[in-house]
Amino acid sequence: MVVLVVATASDPASIGPAAAFLAMPGWSPGPPIPEGMESFTNGNVRLLKHERSIVAEDDLDRRWQEATGEAVSEVIFLSKHTAVSNRPALTVHPIGVPHLREDETPPQGGRPGWAGVPNPRIGPWFRLMQKVAADQGLVPEFEITLEATHHGPLTSTPTMFVEIGSTQEYWGRQDAAQAIALVLWKGLGLEEGNAVGTWLGSGEKVLLGIGGGHYAPRHMDIVIKDGVWVGHLLSGYSLPMEAPPQVNGKSSGEVGGMWKHSIKVSYEATKAGFPGGEVIAHLDQKSFKGWQKNAITSYLQEQNIKIGKPNDFLCKKI
Repeated sequence: MVVLVVATASDPASIGPAAAFLAMPGWSPGPPIPEGMESFTNGNVRLLKHERSIVAEDDLDRRWQEATGEAVSEVIFLSKHTAVSNRPALTVHPIGVPHLREDETPPQGGRPGWAGVPNPRIGPWFRLMQKVAADQGLVPEFEITLEATHHGPLTSTPTMFVEIGSTQEYWGRQDAAQAIALVLWKGLGLEEGNAVGTWLGSGEKVLLGIGGGHYAPRHMDIVIKDGVWVGHLLSGYSLPMEAPPQVNGKSSGEVGGMWKHSIKVSYEATKAGFPGGEVIAHLDQKSFKGWQKNAITSYLQEQNIKIGKPNDFLCKKI
């Protein structure tokens, strides 16, 4: 099984970290693959470079196996991050657009209603990224943060995005690219042979974040602690809820919208990413109105999904 790291030459925040990663020892040309792509190999790591949009290249894991005969255990995409704040940032997040209806077109890849299998390294690498960024002098200029689940492309294996934000000025920063390359180098075990965030299926608890903003601050307050695993993070926009009609001043009927589907497929994908783990929902309570919180809590109980408090997620170090 190989780890597939994917970069595109069309994105400076993607090709910069890839070039810094390739400058580290041990690389050799990888197997020939079609479609004008280049590949490089280092141990069980494969770096794939192409020139197209990073979110439009569906099924690269499957296509790699078909082209090379090598099964892919996980995919890590290198990409730019954009934000209204324009603040410099290093981010990591799972992928999917579970809240979109079938008749909606995903703005940045993926398939409507789909949640990718989250890479178990997301939580451990978020913490590793904080340490590397601090050691490299990027903090406090750069914010180190998780992002909620959003965008494509389609994959079948555990996947995450590692990004540099948030404007052209920072996408091409060599020090940020070097920090990302160090996270890859250390995180995949190429430095000392001990990868960071390898899931061993030991029955540990995994956080499924529900509610809050795009940067999931209340979930991040938990994930920042050593030993916490995290799967999908569903911000408020991934939980579209339509208030039930009022009859004599009281709500009557079901809460509409794609929120149930979004929770269900994200829970199932998180379970798939952490086989043998216990996936527990963590609610950003303050982000919901009363009727929303009641509906979500009832649905989670119906689905036998446990709701946890912050201390419920603290595990042994990983």
